[in-house]
Amino acid sequence: MTDNSNLDELVKQHQDILDAHTREHVQWHFNPETGSPYWLEKAKSFDFDPLTDVNCFEDLNKFPLFEDDELRGGPVDRWIPKALKGKPTYVFETGGTTGVPKSRVVIDDFRIDYENFSDTLPDEHFPKGANWLMLGPSGPRRLRLAVEHLAQYRGGISFCVDLDPRWVVKLIKKGKIDEVKEYSAHVIDQAMTILGAGHNIQCMFTTPKLLEALAMRLMDEGSSIEEAGIKGIFCGGTEFTQQWYRFAREELLGENVFITPTYGNTLMGLACGKPFDPADNYKITYYAPQPRAAIRVVDFDDHTKVVGYGETGRVKLFTMTKELFIPGFLERDEGEREMPHIKYPWDGVSGVRPFHKIASSTTVGVY
Repeated sequence: MTDNSNLDELVKQHQDILDAHTREHVQWHFNPETGSPYWLEKAKSFDFDPLTDVNCFEDLNKFPLFEDDELRGGPVDRWIPKALKGKPTYVFETGGTTGVPKSRVVIDDFRIDYENFSDTLPDEHFPKGANWLMLGPSGPRRLRLAVEHLAQYRGGISFCVDLDPRWVVKLIKKGKIDEVKEYSAHVIDQAMTILGAGHNIQCMFTTPKLLEALAMRLMDEGSSIEEAGIKGIFCGGTEFTQQWYRFAREELLGENVFITPTYGNTLMGLACGKPFDPADNYKITYYAPQPRAAIRVVDFDDHTKVVGYGETGRVKLFTMTKELFIPGFLERDEGEREMPHIKYPWDGVSGVRPFHKIASSTTVGVY
């Protein structure tokens, strides 16, 4: 049993860290010398001065909600802080099945995020020096480069498949389910080829649907994920439910293959899953990578009000890095507010699922 007074002290320390981080990054993004053209222009429309009126994390509620439609179209360098101009820059897209995709410019954030994530991975299941399989989307997405960096940071090499999720969503919307199955098989063919080529792959990133498809293919061929050499898997996606977690551990993987759930997107980075505890009955609780990003579970009708522990609300995201400032964005997800954990001494969220008012319009593709 964790000493509650020790946890309370850690919670307070990390709240102080978050408040200091907030002050530092608001000063950075709204200083005319260092800030980005977007935020310096936007500040003119506020009825407060970020440089003098934002002194703690709670003060971020003074900002209007961030609308992610602002991320569509160019010029994308309006998002680059003046202090970082001229550095080699990436652009990562999200969505884009229809219309102009939303994009985020990145210099080093994906590396920092995944190095921090690396520190949470148990080395016995994700051996240093082992090679990785990236069984997820390719193309203009952060994920592929991020997993590649994670593998390199841990001393390994990442092997990738080609996967275009936009094509799959188009097929689904046209009702071409047989073609979706063919495309899924094409992706799994690539993974099987990589795993069978003698690359010493022991770790992988994938999504629930693709992990299931790979495990079933291996079983059909008289093998298994474990026999293919995999020791550790980090897995993300809204399909990662409590029921699926149990199914994966008990049916797909067996007791010797470790799997950890993650929750992430292009704006936040990566939230880690609470360490597995049989007493939780496979409930999945995520903790944001504070202080670089924070999540709060807020009232459906008042996004400035946090719900009580165990209560349901919408996920509100805050991102504060030197490259990106998002002072409150309502995710398309809802869940339950969870207590701080000794490893992550700040609020968490469990039972993450599509926000009930838009759930029916969400198309989940092959991954």
